[in-house]
Amino acid sequence: MSDADEAITRVHHEEWARVVAALTRRFGDLDIAEEAAAEAFATAVERWPSDGVPPNPGAWLTTTANRKAIDRIRRESKRDDKQKEAQLVYDDDPPDPLGAIDDDRLRLIFTCCHPALATEARLALTLRMVGGLTVPEIARAFLVAETTMGQRITRAKAKIKAARIPYRVPSAEDLPSRVSGVLAVLFLVFNEGYLATGPDTDPVRQDLTAEAIRLTRLIRALLPEDGEVTGLLALMLLTEARRSARLSAGGELVALDEQDRGAWDAELIAEGHRLVRERLASGVAPGRYQILAAINAVHTSARDMRDTDWSQVLALYDQLVRLDPSPVVALNRAVAVGELDGPEVALAAVGRLESRLVGYHPFHATRADLLRRLGRSAEARAAYDEAIALAGNTAETAALVRRRDQLGRF
Repeated sequence: MSDADEAITRVHHEEWARVVAALTRRFGDLDIAEEAAAEAFATAVERWPSDGVPPNPGAWLTTTANRKAIDRIRRESKRDDKQKEAQLVYDDDPPDPLGAIDDDRLRLIFTCCHPALATEARLALTLRMVGGLTVPEIARAFLVAETTMGQRITRAKAKIKAARIPYRVPSAEDLPSRVSGVLAVLFLVFNEGYLATGPDTDPVRQDLTAEAIRLTRLIRALLPEDGEVTGLLALMLLTEARRSARLSAGGELVALDEQDRGAWDAELIAEGHRLVRERLASGVAPGRYQILAAINAVHTSARDMRDTDWSQVLALYDQLVRLDPSPVVALNRAVAVGELDGPEVALAAVGRLESRLVGYHPFHATRADLLRRLGRSAEARAAYDEAIALAGNTAETAALVRRRDQLGRF
């Protein structure tokens, strides 16, 4: 890549959300904002290799995108009122430098993650408008046709316009619940990258995990005092730190107890631990993401699986169950119980979850592992078969098949 190409790639990551947010504030239309921003970056691709990268790329892109937006409005039919409005807001002077954090991007994120939109629409719109991913990229990430994803984004933007969803940060009383919705979207993006749900895609998608981390860093920069934002970032970092050890050379998912801990990213772990300590020092009761981050901090503090402080892990899960009494949390808690009190006690706890998790493959995989530890190979084999039938990820399926095939023959 040339210097200009590298600059464009870097600036796209750094400035896309700023440019789209600024245009949305000025014109009040996501379609105009998206298209004008895309045209501005296309113009940069044409001009910067010969003209050079401007001293303030973000300001250059914002000015160019504003002009593109006004040109589009002028071209539209029945444009008199819109043209007058555009002339009122048009300013040919370059905007102020974009180094300081403002809240335009925060408004954009809350708009894309509005609860009036379906979860799938929030995911797609956030990745497109805030993350700058193309429609084909988003479609590949979630294993749907490009036309389907394009329609999903178009309908979401149309709903925002029709329902007059405001482009603003929620009021103080609404902020906690709205932030949680934004974090839920980012966590879904990260989880899809951490372990893809479909069989015909890469089992681990670094592009998605990196994008989720980047957007969460952005949220934290905008809301530095929010403990759950910090907790989610710490959780993502401590999870991402283990990525290089999660797949074998043969493409099989490697469980935590089998991973080469020397391959973990020490820098990400150090940052994640620092964020966890920061929240502990705040003295504020932790939320769900902070507790999950603390659990991961315990795991990543141990040099060997045998060194894990399982009593601390269980204590953290006890806190988490009070906040989130879901069967999935109870299942994960049972794994810690198995390490402290033995597989028989854990198996009884897992058995009580069957009616709620019968279609969830980790339930059957956990049960199979516990049965294997108890020497009940025939039952373990049947449980592994159930997990294999339900698992969609090829790397995870390969790991389950290996564990099943390691059982004694009957």
